Amino acid sequence: MLRLFSAALVALSAIWVAAPTPAKADFGIRVGLLTCHVDGGFGLILGSRKTLQCQYDGVGGTKEIYEGSITKLGVDLGETGGSAIAWAVFAPTTQLSPGALEGHYYGVTAEVTPGVGVGANVLIGGFDRSINLQPVSLQGQVGANIAAGIAGMRLRNAVPQPPIVVKP
Repeated sequence: MLRLFSAALVALSAIWVAAPTPAKADFGIRVGLLTCHVDGGFGLILGSRKTLQCQYDGVGGTKEIYEGSITKLGVDLGETGGSAIAWAVFAPTTQLSPGALEGHYYGVTAEVTPGVGVGANVLIGGFDRSINLQPVSLQGQVGANIAAGIAGMRLRNAVPQPPIVVKP
């Protein structure tokens, strides 16, 4: 178990060091916070897929609910209970349309859970790849698990917006 914990710490450190430092020019303007609850489950040795429910809190008081899934491809061994992940959200403008966080996000992930654990996720994507989730998220969970690899997340607005009607 100590080897697994050490390997996960090395992976987390590598992600932290490799992640670029936040800057307005690199990531856009901070527009809010995305917090997600990830359902518990089992690692499937070469990966896993878990559902998630998220809430976006915009700096202007905007609140939106998203649902989706997070998929990991790489080493994922063990079982975890539900976890919580929080990202700062950056965009090119503060005027985001409803549902703007919908889309696919890709990056890397690492976590270690020897009872109570932590993880890090580096994901970029969203609307036309213009939405950036804070370079490194914070994640807390319980269980017995170690994971590192490629991550993908899919978000969709849980409350679809009515279509815009254009009058001739």
